Amino acid sequence: MTESIPIVVDGATLTVAGDISLAAALLNAGIVGFRLDEHGKPRAPVCGMGTCFECRVTVDGVTGVRACLEPVRREMRVETGR
Repeated sequence: MTESIPIVVDGATLTVAGDISLAAALLNAGIVGFRLDEHGKPRAPVCGMGTCFECRVTVDGVTGVRACLEPVRREMRVETGR
């Protein structure tokens, strides 16, 4: 059985599976807008393998992290552009 771990997303603590990508964890939690484009419209993962760059978020203060390539870590702090 997969361990559940806490992560902090936009100031709220979520409990997610510990063996998945950050993008999968956010989508599983119902978060479908990861950032806003230049027109203020929400963007979300398209490719799921790091080539589209639509899933960029800020993780532990580092901007531009591709959530589909980032494994979840206990108590990581994630900021979306929502």
